[in-house]
Amino acid sequence: MAPKAIQESFNVDGLDVAVISKGDDNDYISLTDLARKKTDDPRIAIQNWMRLKDTLALLGTWEGLNNPDFKRIEFDAFMKEAGKNAFTMTPVKWIESTNAIGIRSKRGRYGGTFAHVDIALDFAAWISPEFRLYVFQEYRRLKQDESSRLNVEWQQNRMFASLNYRIHTDAIKEMLPENISRKMAGITYAKEAELLNLAMFGQTSRDWKAANPGLSGNMRDYASVTQNLILSNLESMNAQLIRQGMNVRQRYDILYRMARDQERTFEHHPTVQKLEEQQKKLEGGE
Repeated sequence: MAPKAIQESFNVDGLDVAVISKGDDNDYISLTDLARKKTDDPRIAIQNWMRLKDTLALLGTWEGLNNPDFKRIEFDAFMKEAGKNAFTMTPVKWIESTNAIGIRSKRGRYGGTFAHVDIALDFAAWISPEFRLYVFQEYRRLKQDESSRLNVEWQQNRMFASLNYRIHTDAIKEMLPENISRKMAGITYAKEAELLNLAMFGQTSRDWKAANPGLSGNMRDYASVTQNLILSNLESMNAQLIRQGMNVRQRYDILYRMARDQERTFEHHPTVQKLEEQQKKLEGGE
């Protein structure tokens, strides 16, 4: 069972910003709320940001890393049109055309446009660099707050995971040829993510999706505390192995053994087991 979504909020200079949290690394921040820092019409601000070529490149790269069902052909078509005066983009158009998951459109009284925290921070930076900093600080404070549904220890692990994610992608970026296309770069990032999935779960995200057609999201959304912790450690290790020039087969063997060793270690680790029990209670709705 996937963790139940909880809507929280944080305040940035008098502006209430909604966050949809599932207790994993996939929090979604309201772009609609953030946009009110810039204008009284959030929809226009979001559309202006989304029509930028740099924004589409970012969204496409994020989807390539996190969404095995992302429609690359449709994305490439958008990239060719981006920058032209007649080009327009909306959240619904992006989601329906590319099967994107990084941006969500939610209807109802507490609805609006939400984006994964990675993407939302870029939107905040587009509004202003200072605003991005304030948003990050307040979001981090929310995640550290004891009133949050997960305890401080797990929130700290999430921050470490975020740092390792950046270390991992930076290492991949360093090994890419200088003139590589955005499409090929995205494929390379996705392959490295699948390498970690194989080492941890024994299957690719596409295999998992085929075996679980009725579940939303991806298999990392359904991973345990232990699995998410090990994945974070695998990212850091893979970054080191990439920089050492090891080939894929060599790196897989090392990462697979590391994952199994850490599974045995964390199986009896009191702090990790405590967090596992807490997650099960949250998923069970207790």
